[in-house]
Amino acid sequence: MVRIIAAAVTIVVVAILEGLPLAVTLTLAYSMKRMMADQAMVRKLSACETMGSATTICTVKTGTLTLNQMKVTKYWLGKEPVEDSSSIDTHILKLIQQGVALNTTGSIYGAASGSEIEFSGRPTEKAILSWAVLELDMDMEAIKQYYAILHVEAFNSVKKRSGVLMRKKADNTIHKHWKGVTEMILAMCSSYYDASGSIKNLDDGERMTFEHIIQGMAASSLRCIAFAHKQNPEEEQEISEGRQKLKEDNLNLIGLVGIKDPCRPGVRKAVEDCNTLE
Repeated sequence: MVRIIAAAVTIVVVAILEGLPLAVTLTLAYSMKRMMADQAMVRKLSACETMGSATTICTVKTGTLTLNQMKVTKYWLGKEPVEDSSSIDTHILKLIQQGVALNTTGSIYGAASGSEIEFSGRPTEKAILSWAVLELDMDMEAIKQYYAILHVEAFNSVKKRSGVLMRKKADNTIHKHWKGVTEMILAMCSSYYDASGSIKNLDDGERMTFEHIIQGMAASSLRCIAFAHKQNPEEEQEISEGRQKLKEDNLNLIGLVGIKDPCRPGVRKAVEDCNTLE
């Protein structure tokens, strides 16, 4: 009896040791095949087991949940939304065009040759350039001929803004333009342009009004970008040109733009399905 039991145990142990790796591999391969049918690519078989116990899904929004086709859909001049670009004051329109054309890392192709216009750069830059060219009739090359760039503050993830210091060739006046995240630019401003082109003081009450506007745009899933400008006083013209440094205070807020990136088809249902999984 003891020999029979020992032989049975030996057979079971040998069978399990030999068959277990194969059984596990076949199970994981079958799981991988099912996941591929759900458009989920698995590079390592062991990941199938890990995915079975996942509780949190992390994803990139831009280009994954969205189409990565950003477009300016809202523009605020002062405390009023602008529906028609023809209603924008001429002076403000020129300031916007200068801030877009000279304070950007993007490029425009085909505008002079008459062919279809193409925009290059980061998605946000492309959206702003497209808006300025197609809706505000901006001529980027013509604007560059009237100004000389003195200094550039490149955009970075810490400051979340970019700036340019430039000299107008016609009268040698020095101007600075800033563009960036609305909260950062708003904190640098002490005044703003209203719809008529007049400069208004940006006190605490007005600042709170702009913050409500920004929050409303963010609630509508819009990426908010602000533009600001300042012409240097005459006594600072030579100093600014010599030092080539951009000041970050007492600016005039030009306006706010809201950029929308549409969601991909089926994203809403996919998120709802994830929330209902047990």
